[in-house]
Formats: sequence, structure tokens, C-alpha cells
Amino acid sequence: MTQKTNAARQLDQMKIPYELREYTVDESDLSAGTVAAKIKFPLEQVYKTLVARGDKTGVMLACIPGDKELNLKALAAISGNKKAEVVPLKEVQPLTGYIRGGVSPLGSKKKYPVFLEEAALPYDTISISAGIRGCQILLNPQDLITAVRATCGSISKAETI
Repeated sequence: MTQKTNAARQLDQMKIPYELREYTVDESDLSAGTVAAKIKFPLEQVYKTLVARGDKTGVMLACIPGDKELNLKALAAISGNKKAEVVPLKEVQPLTGYIRGGVSPLGSKKKYPVFLEEAALPYDTISISAGIRGCQILLNPQDLITAVRATCGSISKAETI
């Protein structure tokens, strides 16, 4: 039985239905593709949460499909910033309380604005980190939007190899 994470507790408090899916963590490969394969879920429905900082608004969280990369120009535009950048890895845990590979838009140390890639909207279910490596939360994207008051928009682009 999985321990309840802050992310799961937040959903419980809001009476939002979800499913937890555990998987074995490979420290050398924390990629969304690996997570998707392990939880047997389509990669385009496995969302990764990136921590970014805007030049005007400060820290924000961006949830994008596992097969895409963050479009910083689009994120800046939608969030009211001139520019946005991904925060350095060493700042992720102090800012959110989460470690790389376990950042969730739910239950972080502080409430940051959350931006969700609008490609999530047609799906019944997407997967996000439960706030620890080795566990994903499956939930309806509309419920995620409600839970974190997410702003939706086109904030991702095809990955450049």
C-alpha cells in the first residue's frame, strides 16, 4: 500500500477521484517515456511538471505531455511575463519540496500558478506525479484544473532531439 502523498491528500480533501499507480524507479532513467511504459499508459497522457520562473511573476509550474518539451516563449506569454526560464535543478526541491522525477502540480510547499498544456483537455485521464518518484496519479484533467486553478494553453512543442 502506497503512503499518501501531499498531492493525494489534496485531492482527498477536495473529494476529487483519482487512481495511484506505482512503478519501480530507475534512478538512471527518470524520463516520462520510461514512466509511461512502467505504468502502461500512453506517453502523450503522462504529464511532467516543470518548475519555471517568469521575469515578472516569479515561480510557476508547467504541466506538459511526456513526449513534448516546454515552449518557454508561450509560457511567458500566457503567464504575463516577457520571458520565462526553467529553474536550475538545485532550486527545484527548496522551492517545491519535491525532487526531480517527483514534482507534482499538487501539494507543493507553496502555491504557485500552474499552467497546463491544453492538449490534456480531450482526454478522460492524464497521469501526473504523485509527488514522489515511483508513483503517478491518474485523474481527469478537468479535476486537475479545478484542484490547482490551472490556466490552460498551448505551452509545449515537439521535442528537439
